[in-house]
Amino acid sequence: MSGPLLAVVGTPGDRRVTMFADACVRYGLRPPQVVPWTSVLGGEEIALEPATLVRIDSPGEDAETDALLRGPGEPSRVGGGARWYAAFTAGMQRVREAVERTPGAVLLGDVDEIAVMFDKRLCHARLTAAEVPVPPALTGPGEAATEGPIEGYASLRERMDRAGWGRVFVKPAHGSSASGVIALHAAGSRVTAVTSVELSSGGLHNSLRVRRYEREADLAVIVDRLAGDGLHVERWFPKAGLGGRTLDLRVVAVDGTPTHAVVRASRTPMTNLHLGGARGDLGAVRARLGERGWARVLDVCSRAAACFPRSPSVGVDLMIGVDWRSVAVAEVNAFGDLLPGLTGFPGGGAEGLDTYDAQVRAVMRISCGT
Repeated sequence: MSGPLLAVVGTPGDRRVTMFADACVRYGLRPPQVVPWTSVLGGEEIALEPATLVRIDSPGEDAETDALLRGPGEPSRVGGGARWYAAFTAGMQRVREAVERTPGAVLLGDVDEIAVMFDKRLCHARLTAAEVPVPPALTGPGEAATEGPIEGYASLRERMDRAGWGRVFVKPAHGSSASGVIALHAAGSRVTAVTSVELSSGGLHNSLRVRRYEREADLAVIVDRLAGDGLHVERWFPKAGLGGRTLDLRVVAVDGTPTHAVVRASRTPMTNLHLGGARGDLGAVRARLGERGWARVLDVCSRAAACFPRSPSVGVDLMIGVDWRSVAVAEVNAFGDLLPGLTGFPGGGAEGLDTYDAQVRAVMRISCGT
């Protein structure tokens, strides 16, 4: 085996690390050195070989890593995002420093860009500044400077009323995988909230079953508890549907070019596959969009990826409007490439390759100077 030396900061045995390592071997490279997140977060020395190309990957769902990020507690709990974010960004800074002191080593992603993607308020502001279509938001650095953050349920409802918005998505500023996300429809004291949050005497916990709350008192408890870690609130974007299911797209862009796309379809506002969403028919969606509509999708995803030019791969969550013409970016994910069994879409330049193959191929090109 030859080629560049690679290392990945991740959780040993995690699917992300394993699938990336398998792709390296398929391209004739040595399996990458794995630098455990537990070592990084625990303050251990990060030792790298000279000229190593270093990839930062997701901490995953490892309980020990979660405890180092959020503090001790049940991993299924919702909350602690602000502490998680502070520990995570500090850990990435340690990785960057290790790369900088290692001769010839190169970091394959930019830690500052990853940090922006893990703050929904900052990410939304960056996309807005680049004129990438996104839903209007009640929160963000500009708004927060004038009115301050949303402090709880009463503050949320006041701001919704002021904006004239009856339907919103409430998102923890630093959450992922729809943890803590609430799809809220409110009219006076009548509310309907759909979320994966389970409210119990032990606090807030993630559930694999999407739940509905219609008691304002329950919703107030949930929002009040989440608000301490920061909230990002967007106006509801009505999404297109097929076969009785609403849908959106996860589009992976490698080196700024969209290469992979999966349709996420659900009977609830949350399309995440782990919450009961299902992979839909991309061919049917492309046919419904038409050539011009599909070109619009790819253009918007390319523009979103261009907001993070030093990130070799991003996952763009793209919503298609009920008119099948309008589109909006819901989020940009630093680690949005875990799509097992998915190969590149026709015309994307990665046909027959999974997301990790495409990224390793790109690394090979960089190492060869092409």
